[in-house]
Amino acid sequence: MKIVPVLLAGGSGTRLWPLSRKSYPKQFSALTAPESLFQASARRLSGPGFAPPLVITGADFRFIVTDQLAQAGLPSGDVLIEPAGRNTAPAVLAAALWLLARDPEALMLVAPSDHAIPDADAFVRTVQGGVDAALAGQLVTFGITPARPETGYGYIELGPDTGAPARPVARFVEKPDAARAARMLAATGYLWNAGIFLFSPRTIVEAFRTHAPDLLAPVEAAVRDAAADLNFFRLAPDAWDKVADISIDHAIMERADNIVCVPFAAGWSDLGDWDAVGRETGSDTAGNALTGAATALDCTHSLLRSDDPALEVVGLGLSNMLVVATRDAVLVADRARAQDVKQAVTALRAKQAPQAEEFPWEHRPWGRFETLALGPRFQVKRIVVKPGGVLSLQSHHHRAEHWIVVEGTAQVTIGETVKLVSENQSVYVPLGEVHRMENPGKLPMVLIEVQTGSYLGEDDIVRYEDVYSRGQGAKG
Repeated sequence: MKIVPVLLAGGSGTRLWPLSRKSYPKQFSALTAPESLFQASARRLSGPGFAPPLVITGADFRFIVTDQLAQAGLPSGDVLIEPAGRNTAPAVLAAALWLLARDPEALMLVAPSDHAIPDADAFVRTVQGGVDAALAGQLVTFGITPARPETGYGYIELGPDTGAPARPVARFVEKPDAARAARMLAATGYLWNAGIFLFSPRTIVEAFRTHAPDLLAPVEAAVRDAAADLNFFRLAPDAWDKVADISIDHAIMERADNIVCVPFAAGWSDLGDWDAVGRETGSDTAGNALTGAATALDCTHSLLRSDDPALEVVGLGLSNMLVVATRDAVLVADRARAQDVKQAVTALRAKQAPQAEEFPWEHRPWGRFETLALGPRFQVKRIVVKPGGVLSLQSHHHRAEHWIVVEGTAQVTIGETVKLVSENQSVYVPLGEVHRMENPGKLPMVLIEVQTGSYLGEDDIVRYEDVYSRGQGAKG
């Protein structure tokens, strides 16, 4: 019997702005360790007893998922593409129906891909403690022994201790106020709700049939009519549009009577805000959490972080502050307001600031690029193409391009001409000319692109061929 990790990788994590944004959310970032949270989650749930993960994500992140698994040397299972985010209940049901048709005897371990669990071995042992209950047809959840009266998490109230690893669940408790959280911490018998579950596909599908039957038909249709796209599977959009937006807790866990919980006490964080990141980062003797090019002078209990090595963050005389700097945005906030950072994203969206959702670096299946300079009729980009990466065969209606290779070698197609362009060599792509660029080497290839023209938007791309099957549009 294998356990199939079901990694939920579609969230946006606005409370960790400016590091987490819609175009590249926190699960794909290295917040507290060299690996991304997604990579750490996949690694934690790999090895003996685990099948390759089933990942559920959005279309914009599908190549990031497979690239990060490959970079980490981890196996990739199926990747299901949600046409739109519909919360956790539809995603879990889609995964269960997918597995029910392919590996019905497996157990599925549903886990967010953006949590930090430092002791992976202890967590795997805890998961094993829930296997017998899951095989017996129960819905198993994993609760975290609370370390403080936390108001940002929901709680699980445990039932009587039966001596088994998995204890009955009396009820789920919504996020409490500070006074109630303190009472629950003192009372014991309450655990933080981590949103991690173990059950068989058949058990959870039956739970949906009993407690959330309205979700069954549209999700079944979305899974049944899923379309293969390279190594991905796109859930059918017409059926998915009819799916309600609801969490697994509200749809199932708060209603079912066959739920048990296995406690976990070896350290966990959902890294839901900068205060949580600060706790996981560790502090100096004055309680300051410093990351990157950051210096604290006469500061106490503050988080200072620079994610751009060329940008020095210096705090002077700060107390209980958050200062997070990226290349294009800086957050300065009272540490007590960490849960409210998403308000900054809302305000930036209202003023149509690109920093609300987009990074300077834009990721593509072939690599990434950033804009270095932008004027009314010109744009300068740095483009990095990964080994074997191939841009689409394309043309533009409104711009010409000049490419200068600064690292590696590019194979360039312009019209009918195909040639190699090495470091310090350049080529010109006239307006309207069909062209393509690829990296035939074994190291990343870097070039500087200078665009000139009347319109420089990413949607001025006409694709004729694309090895990534993206279709038309800026990202496809």
